Amino acid sequence: MHNSQQRWRLTLLRALGALTRPLRPRQSLRLPAAPRILLIRPDHIGDLLFATPALRVLRQAFPDAHLSALVGPWGQAVWEHNPHLDELLFCEFPGFTRQPKPSALAPYRMLWSSAQELGGQRFDLAIVLRFDHWWAALLAYAAGIPQRLGYALPECQPFLTATLPYTEHRHEVEQNLILVQEAIRESRRPVPEEKLALEFKATGPDQDYATAYLARHGPATDQPWVAIHPGAGAAVKLWQPETWAQVADALAQNLGARIIITGSRAELDSAWSVYAHMQADAVVAAGDTSLGQLAALFQHCHLVLGPDCGPLHLAVAMGTPTVHLYGPVAAHKFGPWGEPDRHVVITSGRACIPCNRLDYTAAELPEHPCVREIPVETVLETAQKLLAATAHTARHVRSAHVSAPCS
Repeated sequence: MHNSQQRWRLTLLRALGALTRPLRPRQSLRLPAAPRILLIRPDHIGDLLFATPALRVLRQAFPDAHLSALVGPWGQAVWEHNPHLDELLFCEFPGFTRQPKPSALAPYRMLWSSAQELGGQRFDLAIVLRFDHWWAALLAYAAGIPQRLGYALPECQPFLTATLPYTEHRHEVEQNLILVQEAIRESRRPVPEEKLALEFKATGPDQDYATAYLARHGPATDQPWVAIHPGAGAAVKLWQPETWAQVADALAQNLGARIIITGSRAELDSAWSVYAHMQADAVVAAGDTSLGQLAALFQHCHLVLGPDCGPLHLAVAMGTPTVHLYGPVAAHKFGPWGEPDRHVVITSGRACIPCNRLDYTAAELPEHPCVREIPVETVLETAQKLLAATAHTARHVRSAHVSAPCS
């Protein structure tokens, strides 16, 4: 959006907030013993996974609360089995559908209808987890939710009753946690001390699918499975198919790795293009899996490689070592959330990184090779080190199991 449009929108939102409710000083949250809390997060896989530590902490602090989450339909598979939520609600959040807007007024018509639906739910508190989502702040306000917590961005603040200053450098996991911890503290409850790992549950049927799928595509051996997920939501994030193929071939030939290429149905061309450039054999699982089945496949792998994308964060959540190729997006804010020696970020080192811009046109892409310039040798060396460490750990665990004395 151009700066002039942003200024006009900010002016209108401030005016709306001032006209409908005089701006008040920051209020303390007052919640009943068993509050009804709505968490709003409009994003896709990676950002929803980044919020899972916050869901866990909130549930620990409010064991008797009714916790609802408002997400896009595209987020259902990420949170539908989360054990800390009581209910999922859905909204086709404007700007997150990855489809063109039908009209300039459509977002506001949707806001009104969604506010009418939420208004009857009697929520005590809404937490807007995305720091800049003024539409969600306005939605919670229009729905009559009496207490609304979020970050003090100029476009959001007129519609929130409690705000925190936004600190730019923090990781997105921390941004979610800080809001939730504020709600806990303001309610005079102890803030849980919790390990802050990402969380995703692959169900029993998902695990059965992954076990059967891998058994169909290769005999049970000690050869490690390595997943390559070449697709991403923006073209500027992509590495070349031929470079993925070089890495895959080297891992197969040098370390005996069995390669599985993953992706959504929309990423079939990308997956098969990698396969077409390979000399070694590989399994193409792109288009064959649900999100839960993909998570279970990743859990069986010794390593997952790919660009900056949601499925790589899914692999992190499943505890599998990962290699992430980053370019335009700031890795310190949106990179893997886990042990840095197990989840490695690689960049090309260009001075323009990160620009945090993803909407380059096809004509502009040749001028922005920040990911394409990442050397094959760097990715391969990193992958080999992680695989060697994984194999050493597996051997150590097997040896300890065999040599353990009987009790």
